[in-house]
Amino acid sequence: MTNASESLLLLVVVAMSTSMALIPLMIRMAPALGMMDKPDPRKVHSAPVPRVGGVGIVVGALIPLMIWLPWTELTVAYFLGALVLLVFGLWDDARELGHYVKFAGQFTAALLVVYYGDLYVSLLPFGGMEPVGETGGKLFTVFAIVGMINAINHSDGLDGLAGGESVMSLAAISYLAYQAGDVTGLFIAFAAIGGVFGFLRFNSHPARVFMGDGGSQFLGFTLGFLAVYLTQVANPALSPALPALLLGLPIVDILAVFAQRAYHGMNLFRASKNHIHHRLLMLGFHHHESVIVIYSVQALLVITAILLPYESDALLLSFYTVVCAALFMFLIWAERSGWRAHSQHRPRSTGAIRERIKFGRNVTRLERYLIRGLLALFLLGGALFSTQIPRDVSVAAAVLFLLLFLRLLAGYRFWFLFLRLIVFIAVASIAYLVELYPPPLLHVHAELEYVYYLLLAVGIVLGIRYSSERNFEVTPLDYLVVLIVIALALLSEGGYANPLLVRLVVQLIILFYAAEVAIKHMRSRWNVFTSSVLGALAILSVRGML
Repeated sequence: MTNASESLLLLVVVAMSTSMALIPLMIRMAPALGMMDKPDPRKVHSAPVPRVGGVGIVVGALIPLMIWLPWTELTVAYFLGALVLLVFGLWDDARELGHYVKFAGQFTAALLVVYYGDLYVSLLPFGGMEPVGETGGKLFTVFAIVGMINAINHSDGLDGLAGGESVMSLAAISYLAYQAGDVTGLFIAFAAIGGVFGFLRFNSHPARVFMGDGGSQFLGFTLGFLAVYLTQVANPALSPALPALLLGLPIVDILAVFAQRAYHGMNLFRASKNHIHHRLLMLGFHHHESVIVIYSVQALLVITAILLPYESDALLLSFYTVVCAALFMFLIWAERSGWRAHSQHRPRSTGAIRERIKFGRNVTRLERYLIRGLLALFLLGGALFSTQIPRDVSVAAAVLFLLLFLRLLAGYRFWFLFLRLIVFIAVASIAYLVELYPPPLLHVHAELEYVYYLLLAVGIVLGIRYSSERNFEVTPLDYLVVLIVIALALLSEGGYANPLLVRLVVQLIILFYAAEVAIKHMRSRWNVFTSSVLGALAILSVRGML
């Protein structure tokens, strides 16, 4: 594995872990900060929800970038713009700012990137190789970035929607940046993906937290920045029309909404319920089904961007138009014809429900024992039998051991020592060691690794299937993870991605899901899982010093 691959892996882990650690703390602080999203007629939730997830997304993304991202005038401009938007976004989440104050923050961020960072569009679709003038290009870029900020902000209407759409776009951009050999775009996209994934853990329906303007504006800004950077700096040979496919549905959604508001004489900037996700809900799609429908269309657009990055502007924009037009034609037909997604609901008998609950409780106990036992085996076995423990890993393990011991000893009195952050870094570190320095047993019986992860995946599926009395539903986050795993597998098979990195990412997804289940069901701080993490860190500390 190359140094760049290792840095990317660490960057994503730090971003996701930081995001997951900060968000629970911010949820507890949200009522005191006045950052609660209260229900109103245009919203789909019926109870107040904290809108502080943006803090986890932004801080989670920016902290690893401060460590790994090369510093230039452009990256400094990006940092400053992101911080400006975070401040204005959190201010709006707490005080409900007017549109013009929000625009002030958005234009400030865009102006920083364009005029201080000197990033702007010089090649437009259908313009051939003839660049536009600097003045016109910079003005166009400022308004394009502000437009993208508002597109993501307006798409944030259902649990997991804006975050999932953004992850798909960021993944496509990161792949194209990787193909171009560009570190800046790759690192920024991966850091944002990590921050969003940490947030999505708490944003699956029914959401425990919303990203708020603090998160949505940052994501829109990052996507706008990266779309311009990718096509104008990282690889100018890419089609100038490619950003339409990379950024996908949020663009056409906000344009369609503005057109409808203008047609009906409404205030262009006043929120309404005529976005795509609102219309799907009114057609009878369930909350998670509406998100998955939009995910599917977004996935089609970004995959096309990956497959056809150098095609003509006419072909790319035609495909984009056809896909979006087909979606809107379906919506219009369904609304006018009275079609509904679910016309009948068959209630289950009371006896069947009771039997399901009883069986589910028994399976849940088995699942918890299975996951805890397998995690303990992985942590302790990896720490004991990995063939090599680098000294820097040993030192880091000693620090983590001390922090985790203090956290378990003091409980919430040491709230600033985030349990999830420590555990996730420990799990990722051991996964890294097992993959790079596998125990001798895995050299002889490599199939054991596949059996292990299969059993762990079965435990996770059982936990999802029977963890509550509700019928099992595939959540949008699960759907998104499956899409990413499939994409990684295809890229690896095609020789477009490092197979070792792909395998490690897939393993980390499974391990992190399992760790989440173990943490969620802890009845006390000291248990098999936390003790095995502590023991593994102690073993790594000692072995690396010998």
